[in-house]
Amino acid sequence: MPTTSSAPSRIDPSTVLYRVCTAPFRTQTYKNLLYLLLAFPLGIAYFTWLVTGGSLGVSLLITWVGLPILVLTLSGATVAAGIEARLAESLVGVDTSVPSFLSEFRVKDGLALPGDGFVAAIKQLVTAPSTWTSVVLLLAKFVAGIVSFVAVVTSTAIAAALLAAPFIYNDATVSFGAASPAAASNYTIGSWTVSTLPEALAVAGAGVIFVLVALNLLNGLARIQAMYTASLLGVSDGE
Repeated sequence: MPTTSSAPSRIDPSTVLYRVCTAPFRTQTYKNLLYLLLAFPLGIAYFTWLVTGGSLGVSLLITWVGLPILVLTLSGATVAAGIEARLAESLVGVDTSVPSFLSEFRVKDGLALPGDGFVAAIKQLVTAPSTWTSVVLLLAKFVAGIVSFVAVVTSTAIAAALLAAPFIYNDATVSFGAASPAAASNYTIGSWTVSTLPEALAVAGAGVIFVLVALNLLNGLARIQAMYTASLLGVSDGE
C-alpha cells in the first residue's frame, strides 16, 4: 500500500526574493500602508472612547446613570472591533470575524420594549467573550497605531532623503542630519557629506535597498496586526 509523505514543502528562495523585490509594485503593499496609517487616528479615537466612557460610567454608577453609559461604551467597543475586522479583511486580506455580539444581535429583538428583550441583549453583551476581547483589541490598537505611524512616517522621510540625493546634493540649503555647522553648506547624511554625483548616486542606490527592506517590514507589521485582530476576535488566519 503506497504511503504519502507528510514532509513540509520547501520554500523556494527565488520566490521569496521575487516577492521582496516586487513589494513596491504590488497593490497589496499600499493597502497595507493604508491599514497602518489608519491605525493611528482610529487608535486615538478608540482609546478616547473607552477611557471617557469607562471613567464616566464608573464614576456615575452610584446614581445608576453610569450603567447605561457603560453599556453604551461596551456596545461601541464591539462596533469598533467590527470595523477593525472589516479593515483587516478588506485591506490586509486576513479572514476575521466580527464580535459574536454583533453577529448574533438582532435590533428587532434586542430593543423590544416593554419585555425582557432589552435585558437579554445587555446580558448577551456583557457575557460574550468577544466583547471583552474587543476592549483589549481597541486598547492595543492605540499602541499599535502610534508604532505604525512612526514606522511609516520615519521610513518615508528616510527613503525620500536618500532617493532625492542625485537631484539636491549640490543644493547648499539642504541637509539631512548635518553633523556640524560647517557641513550644513553641503548635502549631508549624518557625518557623510555628499559633494559629487557618483556619491549621490550611491546614496540613491542605498535608498532603493532601504525602500525594499522598509516596505517588506511594513508589510509584515500590517499582517501581524491584522492576524492579532483575527486571533482576538476568534478567527485565525486561514493561510
